[in-house]
Amino acid sequence: MKTVKKPNKWKHVVYLILALAMLVYALPLISFDPWAGWVSLFGAVWAGFAFLVIGAHLHFLLGVNEEKQRELDKIRRAKLREWELKWQEEGGRGQSV
Repeated sequence: MKTVKKPNKWKHVVYLILALAMLVYALPLISFDPWAGWVSLFGAVWAGFAFLVIGAHLHFLLGVNEEKQRELDKIRRAKLREWELKWQEEGGRGQSV
C-alpha cells in the first residue's frame, strides 16, 4: 500500500515571506490617488492579488484543511478497496473460464 507523504510546509513559508516582502516593498510606491486613473486601478488590483496569495499560504500553514484532507484520504482508501475487490472478482471469473 502507498504511504501518504506529509506536505512540505517550507515551500509555503518561503512563498509567504516572498509575497509579504513584495507587498511591503510595493505598497509605498503604489499611487492610490483617485486622479491617477489606470495606475491607481492597477495598484489596487495588484495589491488585492498579493493579499490573496498571502491568505492562501496562511490558510495552508494554519492547517485549516486538515480535517477535510483526512476525509478525502478516507474516501480515497475506500475507493481503492472497492477497486481491489472489483479487480479480484473480475480476475476470479476470468480464471474459471
